[in-house]
Parts: sequence; structure tokens; C-alpha cells
Amino acid sequence: MIEKSKIMQSLHESGKAFGILNGKLLASLFFEASTRTRFSFEAAMERLGGRIVSTVGFQFSSISKGETLYDTMKMIEAYTDIAVIRHPVEGSSRIAAGAVSIPVINAGDGAGQHPTQAILDLYTIISEKGKIEGLSIAFIGDLKYGRTIHSLINLLRHYKVHLYLISPEELKLPENYKKNLTGFPMTWEETTDIKAFWESDVAYVTRIQEERFADHKEYEKLKDIYKVNKELVLASKKDTTILHPLPRVNELSTDVDDLPNAAYFRQAKNGVVVRMALLCLSLGIPFGEKK
Repeated sequence: MIEKSKIMQSLHESGKAFGILNGKLLASLFFEASTRTRFSFEAAMERLGGRIVSTVGFQFSSISKGETLYDTMKMIEAYTDIAVIRHPVEGSSRIAAGAVSIPVINAGDGAGQHPTQAILDLYTIISEKGKIEGLSIAFIGDLKYGRTIHSLINLLRHYKVHLYLISPEELKLPENYKKNLTGFPMTWEETTDIKAFWESDVAYVTRIQEERFADHKEYEKLKDIYKVNKELVLASKKDTTILHPLPRVNELSTDVDDLPNAAYFRQAKNGVVVRMALLCLSLGIPFGEKK
């Protein structure tokens, strides 16, 4: 997938990507708020010459009338060639994919997984560092509910990397994810100390997600526990690349933005070419082959 994304980036930059998905129709189903993921999927489809039909929020779909997700997907299958779905309930993407024969892409599944974000994150790390093997990577913030972290760790476990899992005790990586890390070349350690940032080649910062807390008082207690700012970054022992899936709140200061190792906006931009490649692969449409 990384190599295919590199090929797509080359096609896109040379103007040769448009028209690859001419005549194809994407259902963009975002039942939970999104900016970057939704826009990047829709931009990817448009840049490939495809078309889009979309719904944003439950109130604008028949689910608000009591229709099941299964029935909604059966209608989508009749109208489109491929679907991308974001849903606040973990497991919904699996239900959606099981209901239909067209490809269904998970664009965020409650507090569970966000696999396409993980692919573009891996692509960004390789683009910024020129490699993945041998890197030390810090994850900072909400490791309990952070679906982008859950998916990226699942990818990284196949590489010889070392992880620093930096979080408050209340937001540690769930045990079921830790169990899935055994038997792989990746190594890891947990800490509550933000200073582990200084040992990392890459720092993946995430916000404390207010929408995932049942108790708002618990969120208020934890929301500002970590803050990555220019002073912290410049004190690093390494040229630490800063990533963030965005949106950010208070955990990543704007005074980091102008530093050359602040890569989070480049990371967001990479989402388009990675998802362009993914759409083509999901539809079985070849691209970049030598004639």
C-alpha cells in the first residue's frame, strides 16, 4: 500500500491521475463529525474523475426515522460502486460491510479503529524519515479512546520500532491492544512522563477526546495534562518529527507550526493521495502499470 501510494502521488503530481475512476460513484457516509477524513476521501474521488453522493449526520439520513444500518447499506449498494463510512458506534463498519457486496471502507469506527488514517500515518513517517525500521515513536495523550493510535500501533507491530506510550493512568492503552503486541518485532514501554518525548524520532500527539467521556468531570481533570510546545520540541535530544491526526485543542501549541519538523499539515495532505490509491485498489482498478 505504501508503494502504491507513492505511485499515486507521482501520477497525481504529473496530472495523470484524473479519469482513472471515471464513471464510478462513491457513497460518502459520515454519521459522525469529520473534516479531514471526509474531505480527503471526497477530494480523492474527485481528483480521480469519479463522483460522490453523501450524507452527513444521522438527521439527514433515514436512520433518523428508525431505519437500520443494514437497510441503509442495501440501498447504498443499489446506487453506488463503493462506500466509505464513519460511525460513532464501534463495530458499525463491520456491520455495513457485511450487508453489501460493494467495497466498504472504514473511515472511523467509534473508539475502535481508523485504518485508513494508520496507512497515511505510516506513509507520512516513511516520507519524513526515509525509513520505519529502527525508529523510536512516542504516542502522547488519549491512548484509551484514540482510534488513530489503535490502528497505527497494529501496523507498527510488524516493524522493528520502539514505542513510548505516554498517557495518564486513566487513558492508558487498553489491555486487549497490548496483548496483540506480543510475538512481534516491535518493543514498547509505558510512562506518564512527557519527557520520554525527548527520546523519540517521531512524536504522535493526540487530543483528549471530550466526546468519549461519560463523566465530563473526568475530562476536565485530564484535558490539559500534556502540552507539546516549541520549548519542549527544541529541547529534544533528537530531530523529533511531530505528527497529529487533528483536530487539535490545547495539547499542541501553534508555536510549533513553523518548525521544520512539524509535519501534521503535511500528514493531512498525504491523506488525499493515500486514499486515491486505496479507492483504486478497493475497486480493482489498476494504475501506474507500465504499458
